[in-house]
Amino acid sequence: MTESIQLLKELTAANGIAGREMQVKSIMKHYLAPISDAIVEDNLGGIFGKKTATNGSKSILISGHMDEVGFLVTKIDKDGYLSFNPIGGWWNQVMLSQKVTITTDDGKALRGIIGSKPPHVLSPEERKKTVDIKNMYIDIGVNSKEEAEQAGVSVGNMVTPYSEFETLANDKYMTAKAFDNRYGCALAIDVLNELKDETIDINLYSGATVQEEVGLRGAKVAAQTIQPDLAIAVDVAVAFDTPGLSGQTSDSYLGGGPVVIMMDASSIAHEGLRQHIKEVAKQHHIDIQWDTTPGGGTDAGSIHVANEGIPTITLGVALRYMHSNVSVIHKDDYDRSVRLVAEIVRSLNDHTYNNIKW
Repeated sequence: MTESIQLLKELTAANGIAGREMQVKSIMKHYLAPISDAIVEDNLGGIFGKKTATNGSKSILISGHMDEVGFLVTKIDKDGYLSFNPIGGWWNQVMLSQKVTITTDDGKALRGIIGSKPPHVLSPEERKKTVDIKNMYIDIGVNSKEEAEQAGVSVGNMVTPYSEFETLANDKYMTAKAFDNRYGCALAIDVLNELKDETIDINLYSGATVQEEVGLRGAKVAAQTIQPDLAIAVDVAVAFDTPGLSGQTSDSYLGGGPVVIMMDASSIAHEGLRQHIKEVAKQHHIDIQWDTTPGGGTDAGSIHVANEGIPTITLGVALRYMHSNVSVIHKDDYDRSVRLVAEIVRSLNDHTYNNIKW
């Protein structure tokens, strides 16, 4: 198992919804501290390793986000079943009968199951409908509110999907929860690690924000704290290589290389930065894919309008089964995206910045 795979495994195993990213941040700090000239943290929870430029006055922000989609416990009923609110975007149809982890106030992890009715008792009309999230519940295996509370559960506890990191039949295909966006967290660490013994001509801040899944909130704070001259939001893109999606709005697929998102619902890629990345990829023979995501957004949406405006673009990898208990990425895509971002950083200095900014 390579170091990068171990890093991805460790990061995806951590539990951290928006506002509860502490486990993930602890892992990030552990890996970033030894390879950074300084650690920069903002007051909302974002964390970044800094590598100082040998020459050059400009800076670039490489930013994943630590939070994953999940839920928050809102009620414990008299029989010990938990009601919850989604934190981040969920499709009802992927939720029933899935395992989840409830993290108690003292950090204990409890297994739960989002309950479902057996098909034997469903009417023909019920079989045609999805269940509203407000009518779902979590079963933790107790028979009263008191027993649930004795187990440590309380209103406000974090709930996260449960899924173990595994490789599939072709071991380059990796599955886990929370590749959105622990992929970006791992990349931020690996890019700094690749550059740690080199000199660079732009100040590099590489790390991750908080609370992306609930409105790109942490990115606003990070951009204001760091005040970068350029930024790359590192996130995942929808893979269109599965039945029912092939041939739709994009052709991005697993194994096709890093995906550059030209526009989404929150931002349009900066044209100078887009062209620069295209040239870097060509120069270093890195295949890239181009995508648009009109139905979603990334931290680029907050970063590019921060301060006086920051040239920003989103770069990532194709991901299958986004916002579910399981997701799938390709190892080659991960490796190439790390290489591409590292080469982008190597290519930057005051002169190239002025050309990009136009």
